[in-house]
Amino acid sequence: MTYVIAEPCVDVKDKACIEECPVDCIYEGARMLYIHPDECVDCGACEPVCPVEAIFYEDDVPDEWSGYIQFNADFFEELGSPGGASKVGQTDNDPQGVKDLEPKGEA
Repeated sequence: MTYVIAEPCVDVKDKACIEECPVDCIYEGARMLYIHPDECVDCGACEPVCPVEAIFYEDDVPDEWSGYIQFNADFFEELGSPGGASKVGQTDNDPQGVKDLEPKGEA
């Protein structure tokens, strides 16, 4: 089990969670952030600092955002396990399901 970032992060990317993460496992896509499931140590430090409350323990992701568990896994399918987000920087590697979302603020 790991933590998952869900819909409230799309087009927000506050990054307070990145600063709080002790193991550098939160990666940046074009539209949102993602937590590497193999690098996360389940410390939970990221969850309380998220200003949009987008971070959930995998078993606690609300049903309406359950697809983000797969989006998170899909993000790392191509990227692999680079061993630290700071080495990678921002990527344009959002999964198709995130790319297809309407930009926030538009109907």
